[in-house]
Amino acid sequence: MTLLELEGVSKAFAGVRAVREVSLTVAEGAVVGVMGPNGSGKTTLFHLIAGALRPDGGSVRLRGRDVTRLSPSRRCAAGVARTFQHVRPFPALSVLDNVLVGLLHGRRWASPDPEGEGHRLLGLVGLDAKALLPASRLSLLERRWLELARALATHPDLLLLDEFMAGLTPTETADAMAVIRWVKGEGITLMLVEHIVWALLDLSDRIVVLNAGEKIADGPPGTVAREPAVVDAYLGKEDRAGSRPRA
Repeated sequence: MTLLELEGVSKAFAGVRAVREVSLTVAEGAVVGVMGPNGSGKTTLFHLIAGALRPDGGSVRLRGRDVTRLSPSRRCAAGVARTFQHVRPFPALSVLDNVLVGLLHGRRWASPDPEGEGHRLLGLVGLDAKALLPASRLSLLERRWLELARALATHPDLLLLDEFMAGLTPTETADAMAVIRWVKGEGITLMLVEHIVWALLDLSDRIVVLNAGEKIADGPPGTVAREPAVVDAYLGKEDRAGSRPRA
């Protein structure tokens, strides 16, 4: 079943088209990686899906419902959650209260034990021991884990992870990949923007590649990684022979 459908979605800033007539579908339960060079429109695409930006043209549909004009909060209520490249906790609130905000503003506020659910999510990301600390006391990496827990607290159908693994050590990357696989196992559909290309190829069922705002490839990871247009976008035509995309 198709969960998300974009049809001809475009967005320009001061006359520069950041996303150019992108169309794609995401099946329920899939993990779709979105890759491309810096400035290719990946984060703008996530903004359009989550409602932080309204497209200049085209449509966004969730389970066949047109959500193009819905606000971010209403998209969240419809089942879309996301994390950001630059993490945004509520610094004065405790780590647990940050997660409870997600529970309160999600679409299935029915837990008989919200604090217990909050602790469960914090345990998943290794932060339960710091549940009562102000979020301002967390390291950058810990804030990233907190943002994931808060997004999961909304009970999303579709979770957008924007460079979630950026700056992580190899061990931390392996831990993050394990959590992403757990999220998939919970039946949550995922879209991932990530510059750690090997991890993205390993995690994804399908890869969409953007370059200068246009979709230039869409298909199985192994096939997409070998497409000449993709290699050209990352390395330039003169370096293409025998090469493959790298982070």
